[in-house]
Amino acid sequence: MITASDPAALFDALDPVTPGFLLGTWAGGLFDETGRMAARLVEMGWYGKRFHDTENVDPLLCRSADGGVYAYDGMGAARVREIAYRGKVSAAMVYDTQPIIDHFRRYSGDVVLGAMDAKGQPGTLYFHLTRV
Repeated sequence: MITASDPAALFDALDPVTPGFLLGTWAGGLFDETGRMAARLVEMGWYGKRFHDTENVDPLLCRSADGGVYAYDGMGAARVREIAYRGKVSAAMVYDTQPIIDHFRRYSGDVVLGAMDAKGQPGTLYFHLTRV
């Protein structure tokens, strides 16, 4: 588990990632579970994300009651692009039908930090993903 008293500062200090680096399945975690968006993810049983390729992403993987993992389709699919955000160009996941972009930076070999930028929502939700 990754902890950070200031996830925004940590995110800003990290190096960019390429879209291809994100391919695969990732288990997620939140830095703070008290915000509205974070509480919703916890309520859903958020597990992580799956990047099939740059055009086909399951943005929300969740745990079922029996512990299995499934792709939650209530918010649609997504794709990956390189986008400038907070001073660096890096891979970002763009939802197909939601005004949400998740920006990524490399924390270590198989761990990335994410910053969810949701239009109309106050603040930024910071999270981490570990390749499984």
